[in-house]
Amino acid sequence: MQLSITGRHLVVTPALKDYVTSKITRLERHNDHITNVHVVLGVEKLQQNAEAIVHAGAGHEIFADAASDDLYKAIDALSDKLDRQLIRHKEKLTNHRV
Repeated sequence: MQLSITGRHLVVTPALKDYVTSKITRLERHNDHITNVHVVLGVEKLQQNAEAIVHAGAGHEIFADAASDDLYKAIDALSDKLDRQLIRHKEKLTNHRV
């Protein structure tokens, strides 16, 4: 899995990079076909934003975003949203095969 992290009006520190990497690598438990993940972290006034696009193989892209007053909370919410979407995507694939 290839992971790219971009900061919008924000410098991505090694601590942020490690935190995002630890949260995003957990997504591989649900889908083995994840090839590329692009995470954008940003700041707008008092709101911290986190966005991600996950390429889940076979042309499927999953997008999620989260906002909070703390960037670490936004990253947690983002990983939870992506987790739920990947589970739902996997269930759809298995239900169609039955």
